Amino acid sequence: MSDPVGKLPSELDQLPDRDTEETAEWAASLDAVAKAAGTRRAEYLLRRTLQHAEAAGLALPKLLETDYVNTIPTAAEPEFPGDEAMEAKITAWNRWNAAAMVTRGSKYGVGGHIATFASAAWLYETGFQHFFRGKEADGSGDQLYIQGHASPGIYARAFLDGRISEQQLDNFRQESGGNGLPSYPHPRRLPWLWEFPTVSMGLGPLSAIYQARFNRYLQNRNIKDTANSHVWAFLGDGEMDEPESTAALALASREQLDNLTFVINCNLQRLDGPVRANFRVVQELEAQFRGAGWNVIKTLWGSAWDELFQLDTTGALVRRIREVPDAQFQTYATRDVAYIRQHFFGANAELVQLAGVLSDAKIAECFHSSRGGHEPRKVYAAYKAALAHKGAPTVILAQTVKGHTLGAGFESKNANHQMKKLTIDEFKDMRDLLGLPIPDSAFADGVVPYGHPGANSPEVQYLHERRAALGGPAPARKVHHVALPAPADRSFAPLLKGSGKQEMATTMAFVRLVKDLMRDKETGKRWVPIVPDEARTFGMESLFPSAGIYSPLGQTYEPVDRDQLMYYKEAKDGQILNEGITEAGAMADFIAACTSYATHGEPMIPFYIFYSMFGWQRTADQMWQLADQLGKGFIVGATAGRTTLTGEGLQHADGHSHLIASTNPASLNYDPAFAYEIAVIVKDGLRRMYGEQPEDVFYYLTVYNEPKVQPAMPEGVEEGILKGLYRFNQASGLENAPAADAAKIQLMASGTAIHWILEAQKLLAADWNVAADVWSATSWGELRRDALECDEALLRGEERTPYVTRVLEGAPGPVLAVSDWMRQVPDQISQWVPQDYTSLGTDGFGLSDTREGARRHFGVDAQSIVVAALAQLARRGEVPASAVKEARERYGL
Repeated sequence: MSDPVGKLPSELDQLPDRDTEETAEWAASLDAVAKAAGTRRAEYLLRRTLQHAEAAGLALPKLLETDYVNTIPTAAEPEFPGDEAMEAKITAWNRWNAAAMVTRGSKYGVGGHIATFASAAWLYETGFQHFFRGKEADGSGDQLYIQGHASPGIYARAFLDGRISEQQLDNFRQESGGNGLPSYPHPRRLPWLWEFPTVSMGLGPLSAIYQARFNRYLQNRNIKDTANSHVWAFLGDGEMDEPESTAALALASREQLDNLTFVINCNLQRLDGPVRANFRVVQELEAQFRGAGWNVIKTLWGSAWDELFQLDTTGALVRRIREVPDAQFQTYATRDVAYIRQHFFGANAELVQLAGVLSDAKIAECFHSSRGGHEPRKVYAAYKAALAHKGAPTVILAQTVKGHTLGAGFESKNANHQMKKLTIDEFKDMRDLLGLPIPDSAFADGVVPYGHPGANSPEVQYLHERRAALGGPAPARKVHHVALPAPADRSFAPLLKGSGKQEMATTMAFVRLVKDLMRDKETGKRWVPIVPDEARTFGMESLFPSAGIYSPLGQTYEPVDRDQLMYYKEAKDGQILNEGITEAGAMADFIAACTSYATHGEPMIPFYIFYSMFGWQRTADQMWQLADQLGKGFIVGATAGRTTLTGEGLQHADGHSHLIASTNPASLNYDPAFAYEIAVIVKDGLRRMYGEQPEDVFYYLTVYNEPKVQPAMPEGVEEGILKGLYRFNQASGLENAPAADAAKIQLMASGTAIHWILEAQKLLAADWNVAADVWSATSWGELRRDALECDEALLRGEERTPYVTRVLEGAPGPVLAVSDWMRQVPDQISQWVPQDYTSLGTDGFGLSDTREGARRHFGVDAQSIVVAALAQLARRGEVPASAVKEARERYGL
């Protein structure tokens, strides 16, 4: 048998063939089928053979795409266990109230979305009736990531089961007056209902994967039995375009997260129109997920299509479905039967013949509404198969019609995401379609009524019975507070007493503290170190052999550094989450750990450490997700500042993350200068987040890679450290103190800049007879937060003085603030400083240089600080103006 002309070599050509004659016979058989029955028959046989091989467990590459038909045929669907008629009534009430709520709210201009839930109603209802485990059963229940735009349907269901009132429905998107409902799943706004914020699209799927992974982490570390917890993520097909949506697919399959199911509502529409207008998003997603190692279940066509597929003896229908682009299918859903006969079935003679035996009613039913995602039996079959599949996560690609049951004015329209209301006539048509007992008289004054069958109705009783059997209401967020004991003081003692003559960077000080805290008998196991593949940069390799790096497989190889003290140790019960080069993945891990106190009733103490430049800037959206989800933990921006990373350059030089962090109300932001400040902040953070009266906050600490001698903690500075400012030392305490009548100035700094102003303090005293007191500003943000609260109190008639104003009161001279950040960071407090105030900072792009060179470039080194201080005093007439010019020349500025 000769090779085809132009045949390219393949990997098979490199493998020895032990029976070339048998191989030739297989190839000849395929050629014979193609010649006798046509290439389509040969393709069919080959696909069936590969599918059979895959099912038999043979080690062959998987097909990335299968035919555009349901994975589970109608004949293989399991028996439906519920009362389908009763569940249809429940779903009808929820459809109605979801649409009514948004329509009624539209008169206030607050918006809302109707079409998403209308298409996905059965995807949710089937889960609520038969699969989603609540929080009142054993274990932690299931975790539900609800598609954000479907929230009206979830509110409607909570109204039906008695958890939400009619008044609350009428306050949808109107929260400021109290008793309102947030637009989307926002746990911070409605903490008894929502667990996971999902409407910043792409973050839901990413977080769902890491939540499923964290469930396994808790299980493997023997902290919580999560074997019965399943993560369900409801997503839109358009949402899958977000990079975060697919960023961790390989992780989920690699770690065999069969406790995870994605349900993608493939209504073929995104916010502005078709998802893949000229292509087929279902096939694209199937290839993407199968290629990543997921189990894929396609639930595409409703039972009305069964007759068409049975008549398709030549495969012409399946081929035609496969070639029609999404935008054309959307058009079929809105056009009459004549159009469909001409443009779909008219493609070839085989289809014309098939259409000849189909009634107009059958064609209309198939193309207008019969989709797998609209039939509870098919959805039930898909969900049951997903739970039964072991060894890999499952994605269900469920096809629906966007705006289903809302009428011809809504269904499959490009603009339906922006359509906020139905007319009264459209509601009456919807009522008739759904069979709801709502009389015309209920539409008083042109207002659509809410509908409810009554608290004792069969529908509500059935709903309650099903939820009771599954472990209580869902979705629901339950917090059973467990206070953690404070760690022993001995863990903090080394940092409080200082480093003696040894130099130590604050990054290392933090890691040393956490290492000691992880040894605490009471709380040590609850620490969750998270790092995106830079542990050695931050000096964390000492944790590898002691804590272990988490891997569900343990360590199946001998590490190359096994003979070294700090070897690379992976373990099934490992404590460290070393995520690879993915800040987004590490942040998703962090969120799952930060909220374990609510999700699983197990408070964990995560710290996520990263290059500060790659934190808030890169994943700030997830920081807001963390705040919304009421997470608690320590975010650590290491190698912080714009001038500390010698030689690294522009994209590594962070001078602004504190400014971004200051925008988040739940983030407590500290820029400690000394090791003892870190100890005080972490100790108080543990109290505030995990003590008897826990707060829903998290901490952002910036630490530096610049080794310095760490002093012992002075007496009485704890309050100032936590509030954000305290006097570290006074000029009068210097060896060569200035004269009593010398000009005076207050120097304050955060982080590593404290060392620059300490040097400047000495230069001012020795060279210019200026007395400078040095202040450590541990948190510009906390100083501002306190001042803003005082301003708000004043509006209520309460007289309160901001801490920064109070502590600086009476300090002589002006104030000069310095940091390794943009000037806007220290300038946050300027309006509350009673003295003349100015600042120095590192505005502009970073650059590659030595620390000294970079600091001279930005004008924040000790000599530049001296010149700025003299200029400030000269403007006040407290030193000669000539001193400024003289200083510039002396220091080579």
